[in-house]
Formats: sequence, C-alpha cells, structure tokens
Amino acid sequence: MDNVIRILILAIIGGAIGYITNVVAIKLIFRPIVPVKIPILNIEILGLIPKRKKDIAKNIGEVIEEELISIDEILENVITEEDKENIVTYIKARMKIIIGEKVPFIPSAIKNIIDGYMGDIIEEEVRKSIDELSEKMVEKASDRINIQQIIEEKINELDLYKLEEIIIKISKNELKQIEIFGLILGFGIGIIQGLITIFI
Repeated sequence: MDNVIRILILAIIGGAIGYITNVVAIKLIFRPIVPVKIPILNIEILGLIPKRKKDIAKNIGEVIEEELISIDEILENVITEEDKENIVTYIKARMKIIIGEKVPFIPSAIKNIIDGYMGDIIEEEVRKSIDELSEKMVEKASDRINIQQIIEEKINELDLYKLEEIIIKISKNELKQIEIFGLILGFGIGIIQGLITIFI
C-alpha cells in the first residue's frame, strides 16, 4: 500500500510540475512585455512575441499575401459582368432620355433608328471601355496596394497587450490542450519515477 501511495504522490507532483511548467512556458511566449534585466547574470528577459513582433508581422503578411489572398484576386471581383451590364443599361437609358429632351422635333421613327444605332454602339464601345478601364485599375491598384505591407503595419501598430489578447482568443483551445498535455505527461513521468524507486 505504501508503494501505491508513493507512486500516487510522485504522479501528482509530476502532473503538477508538468502543468505549471507548460502554463509558465505559454506565459513566457507573451511575457514579459517590457524587458527585464538581470544585472548579476547580465541578461535581458523578454517574451517571444514582444521580442520578435516585427518578424512575426512580416511573416504573417507574407503568408497571407502569398498563400491566402492577393490583390489581383480582390480586384478581379471589383467590376463583375453584372456591373458591366448595369452600366451599359444605364447609359442606354440616359442616351434615350437625352435624345428625347434635346431633339424633340425629330419624328419617332427616326428616334427609334437613332436609339437602335446608339444602343449598338454603346453596347460594343462601353463594354470595351469598361474592360480597358478595369485592366488599368487592376494594374494601378496592384502597384499601389501592398497587402503584405498593410498587414505588417497593422500588426506592428497593435498594442502588445491587445496582440496577446487576440492570439489567446484565437488559440485558446490549443493552449489549454498544451497545459493538459503537460499535466498528463508529468503524471506519467511521476508514475515511472515511483516504479523506479520501488524496484531500485
């Protein structure tokens, strides 16, 4: 019975150490946010994220731009075929109104011929113009907008406490699993230590 209690005590101690170690390790990813200097050892302690914030921001920006979304993909959907259709329809309607208002003395038959002729021109030329304009807009926007840089700047502008809050919010379950894994691993090591002490 004494051996079982010894194994149990060592397992509980091991589990507690494993759990606390992982909790502290997770905290050290974010903390300390302000550098802490240890004068005797001449070292400076700073959390991983505060220390490497700029590198992390740059890497996140690169991954998002290269792997997830590019400016070309965003701009491809700025003007859709439906938008083009709506523009053409609107211009045709406006042209009809303008012809009706500016030249009211022209007979209806001639107006209808002009409407049909202008409609065909608008249909062809406006669509072509919209396509050309879209291409130029995409080209200029691609040169001007840098998703990686925008994301990098946004992350660098974030307060470190806010950044910590966001990361914990996103990975709360995973961090909890790491803590529990430390508990289980420590508990297992405690049992092994207890068994070793019995048989040695």
